[in-house]
Amino acid sequence: MQMFPPPMPNPKWCDAIFGAKAIGKGGVIRRAVLDVEREIGRAAFEREVRNRGFHLVEVGSQFIVLCNTGAIKLIC
Repeated sequence: MQMFPPPMPNPKWCDAIFGAKAIGKGGVIRRAVLDVEREIGRAAFEREVRNRGFHLVEVGSQFIVLCNTGAIKLIC
């Protein structure tokens, strides 16, 4: 795993991610884990997702944010 120095707060990056049209439509946002770690850090990203009541999934090298507060049913 590549280590980055502690990220500086980057509210513009966070606002751009969570200001996407997908948010209002209950869509999906996908970002590379390394990009998130570099821009705001994993903990801050998890906090932002949790504060919105959304769901976060890590698959391989990607974070998938389900921009919906409803229950999740994993099919397979």
